[in-house]
Amino acid sequence: MIIEFIFRWAHVMFGITWIGLLYYFNFVQTEYFKEAEAEAKADAMKKLAPRALWWFRWGAMFTFLTGFILLHFVGAMSNFVASSLIWLGALAGTLMFLNVWLIIWPKQQIVLGMKEGEGPVAAAKAGLASRTNTLLSGPMLLGMLGSKHLYIADLSSTGLVAGVVLILAVEANALFGKTGPMTSVVGVIHCSIALTAVLWALLAFL
Repeated sequence: MIIEFIFRWAHVMFGITWIGLLYYFNFVQTEYFKEAEAEAKADAMKKLAPRALWWFRWGAMFTFLTGFILLHFVGAMSNFVASSLIWLGALAGTLMFLNVWLIIWPKQQIVLGMKEGEGPVAAAKAGLASRTNTLLSGPMLLGMLGSKHLYIADLSSTGLVAGVVLILAVEANALFGKTGPMTSVVGVIHCSIALTAVLWALLAFL
């Protein structure tokens, strides 16, 4: 169906923009800021970061909106396994979208001096939410691709519920917890892979 394809194409295109910048912030910019000279860092925070954050948050917005529309088509599917996987991915993606607009962007405005607030506290909150989004990007992709390309013989409602609970627990940590092993780039990559594997195991074996 041509309409579905157009929205799917747009969803992937906006998603590349969003997640590409998410990885840029976590793997490149944050690490650079740790080593940059004060003058270079100040210039990047004034001229580079606001531009990147603009594309980042609007990429997230339109990824979410096109995904929401696509769920209409998925909702008509009769395959329980496929629809369950995509809904699990949609949950992860929705939480990531909310983290962008309700935590990362407001806190980054404080960090960049665009509004009043405690800079170090805001930076820590934004950093934890950003690391959480990086963590959830693996499970989100599992849901997106798994609905079409992952074979699970007997996906039960128990496995699905367990997956939902785990994803919500990860989000609770973003709101009230700490970065823990996600502090380093290697750590957050390993955690994302591990979380994706655990979710697959829950879906496949519970």
